[in-house]
Amino acid sequence: MLGTWEIILIVLVILLIFGGKKIPELMRGLGKGVRSFKDGMNDKSETSEPEKETKEEVKKEKPENE
Repeated sequence: MLGTWEIILIVLVILLIFGGKKIPELMRGLGKGVRSFKDGMNDKSETSEPEKETKEEVKKEKPENE
């Protein structure tokens, strides 16, 4: 487990490397990435069943003569 001094040291090194202006942009991008990952995971589980229903509906809508 990281102690208080280790966390402070890591934050200072990040500030020195990226600068104060870049950090909010990096965190915003990280947040968007995590959000899209969560949305993708939720969509995957939700779209499994509706895809089957959609395929069945398409079969019903097509006329048998074609």
